[in-house]
Amino acid sequence: MDLDFSDLIKDAIALNATHASIAEVAEIKFNEDFRKLCEQNSCGSYNKNWMCPPAVGSINDLKEKALGFKQGLLFQTVHPLSSSLDWKGMLEGGVNHTKIFRKILQSMENNKNLTEILPLNAGPCTYCAKCAYLIGEKCQFPDKAVSSVEANGIDVMALVKASGIPYNNGANTVSYVALILFNS
Repeated sequence: MDLDFSDLIKDAIALNATHASIAEVAEIKFNEDFRKLCEQNSCGSYNKNWMCPPAVGSINDLKEKALGFKQGLLFQTVHPLSSSLDWKGMLEGGVNHTKIFRKILQSMENNKNLTEILPLNAGPCTYCAKCAYLIGEKCQFPDKAVSSVEANGIDVMALVKASGIPYNNGANTVSYVALILFNS
């Protein structure tokens, strides 16, 4: 049975993604400036997580690895906020996004038509409550650890726009994006 990309999109929507699309990896724009945001520690996880810079690897190595894939399931989740300053709501939205991401990833891992998968989520890996990197130990769950789209130098805004997914979903919302690259 051949892989039907529309089934991947339908499955993602059924698992609570707000928007989903198939992205062609050859058309993804990479930009090292996004990695520089990591190095400026804009999210607070630089040098604190195996899946964040610098531990995750060089931008060139990550780009080369990503370019070894043909397509990716790009999806977005949108979460309501009580106001544009609702920090707690933003954090809760991120937690909910990651739960949805894990369900979609599991569905794709169970798809016999996919031969190889590279999951990229929003923000730092949160599989463990405290990353082993902080205590100088190896990653405890390397098969579950996930890097971010941005740490891989991918221009998220260009990617969602090229895929017909809105970057901004209106006032008092927060949106998170994930990309699961695959070969079939």
